[in-house]
Amino acid sequence: MGAPDIVVPVREGAANEQLRYALRSWAAHLPHGRVWVVGHLPAWAVGVRHIPTRQTGTKYQNTTAAVRAACEHAAVSEEFLLANDDMFVMHPQPDGMPVLHRGPVRTVEAYYAARASGKYLRGLRETRDLLAELGHTDPLSYELHVPMPVVKSGMLSALDVGRHLDVVHKRTLYGVLAQLGGEEIRDVKIMHRAPRGYGPESPFLSTMPDSFAAGHVGQFIRRAFPTPCRYEGRRR
Repeated sequence: MGAPDIVVPVREGAANEQLRYALRSWAAHLPHGRVWVVGHLPAWAVGVRHIPTRQTGTKYQNTTAAVRAACEHAAVSEEFLLANDDMFVMHPQPDGMPVLHRGPVRTVEAYYAARASGKYLRGLRETRDLLAELGHTDPLSYELHVPMPVVKSGMLSALDVGRHLDVVHKRTLYGVLAQLGGEEIRDVKIMHRAPRGYGPESPFLSTMPDSFAAGHVGQFIRRAFPTPCRYEGRRR
């Protein structure tokens, strides 16, 4: 069996420089087959496969629809890597992408409950309650900003189980139901402009639009991948 494809949902809109550098990092460091952009295809992207989707719901509903579309597409590899357009692989992964998790959902819930409320936290709790109903009383969270190995049939089953949730934590639902296990790491999302929370040893990074465009971490990533990759055409 060859290397897994990469599936990346992309929202409508901007030129998406984060995706440009994510692609450079995957081309350099992450063994993979094809790259599937699901949703919006930037004009500069070449050599990738495209699955158009309607983006008429919330961002959570749109990404869930994108994942379902990829899982239902016959040409996408049965095992693939689910990524976001702001996930950067900073070091070579010669053995492929490892399975990683964030620790127990209860600790992730406590982290967010102390800082904010809103749809994301509600979705976390509703996904946790659904898993508890299914017998998983202390589940792991897979809501990390790193590529995640996925099997199409298992993800479709998880999405069906969570179909009634409008903010389903699909990575966690899939990871727990598929009994992925894996290694615990802290989340790699850098939300600030300051040069802290990461370094040359960081194997994975993720950014916010502002931290990528105006922060130290964005400079760090751009310096790491200065050369266009096979997935880029000319700038338009």
